[in-house]
Amino acid sequence: MPLDIRTIPCLSDNYAFLAHDPDTGATALVDAPEAAPILAALDATGWRLSDVLLTHHHYDHVDGLPEIMAAHPARVVGAAADAHRLPALDVQASEGDSVTIGSETGTVIDVSGHTVGHIAFYFPGARAVFTADSLMALGCGRVFEGTKPQMHESLQKLAGLPGDTAVYSGHEYTAANGKFALSIDPENPDLISRIRGVAEKRASGTPTVPSLLSEELATNPFLRANDPAIQAHLGMEGANATDVFTEIRTRKDNF
Repeated sequence: MPLDIRTIPCLSDNYAFLAHDPDTGATALVDAPEAAPILAALDATGWRLSDVLLTHHHYDHVDGLPEIMAAHPARVVGAAADAHRLPALDVQASEGDSVTIGSETGTVIDVSGHTVGHIAFYFPGARAVFTADSLMALGCGRVFEGTKPQMHESLQKLAGLPGDTAVYSGHEYTAANGKFALSIDPENPDLISRIRGVAEKRASGTPTVPSLLSEELATNPFLRANDPAIQAHLGMEGANATDVFTEIRTRKDNF
């Protein structure tokens, strides 16, 4: 059976995720913004935590871990490159390493840019990738530590996954990201339709995460730096895709 993945709202706009393997009973938590909603979800499901997968060191992805671990001791996996500023790790992982949730095997992808040492976890059998603050619904994370070309390279890795992959990103920023995307790609009918759907979901309190990678490829401007319509709108026809991405990210920083 595939992983049973639950989206857990945390803090004001964060998401954590529980991924449960029905075959073995193993359950992984992806990021730990705060303890209370995660512990409540574990209690409601009756799942016991076996693993914690940390994407990066920012407080809103790790601060709930001590309280969670006190109730559910688990193996903690995080980036070797980030180990000096993450909570204590049982497994230090690098790009290409395997990680397991029970009988499900995933792969670690280095998606540095937002931070240096940010990783994503891709589980092909579950058609799921946990991207946190790298690829986001209709957006990407702000580049705090890396470079914009580095972030572009990281996003291109994720863009190469199968289109039916569910993208589990770390924040409910989709509506705001949609407003910016429309300023870059105003004639895109897929984007216009998606923004309408996002508004309906948010009006009913429904998370917009996860999204499908195919949706992101069709509507997310940060994955569309090669698109002629976007390049024309920016006055950058025929420009290098990395330069176009850099311009898009700079505009988003000032939007």
